Amino acid sequence: MEQKNVVLCGASRYEEKYYLNPDFAALPDSVKDELQILCVLYTQEIGGILMLEYDEQGNLHFRTEAKENDFDYDEIGSVLRIKELQSEKQELMEALEMYYKVFFLGESYEG
Repeated sequence: MEQKNVVLCGASRYEEKYYLNPDFAALPDSVKDELQILCVLYTQEIGGILMLEYDEQGNLHFRTEAKENDFDYDEIGSVLRIKELQSEKQELMEALEMYYKVFFLGESYEG
């Protein structure tokens, strides 16, 4: 049985929408706001779709998609922007990973 990644949140430039998985509604509002800003600004700058997803081990990944004929999508800029976000938001990403591992995977907290 194949296990799918769990989407935390995402944004689409095509639909001009932001999505937060309702399973994460208990996150603090400040964290939810920061995630929304991060995703929406990324899609406005780069284009396409951005999703933050957890893998089976609870690691958080950035995943992007673009329509095949989307000539406005900046593929090179996408890679650079994601590396920049991973660096700038490292503390937030690590906290979100710990949150997922403790509350969804049932691991013990090692602070």
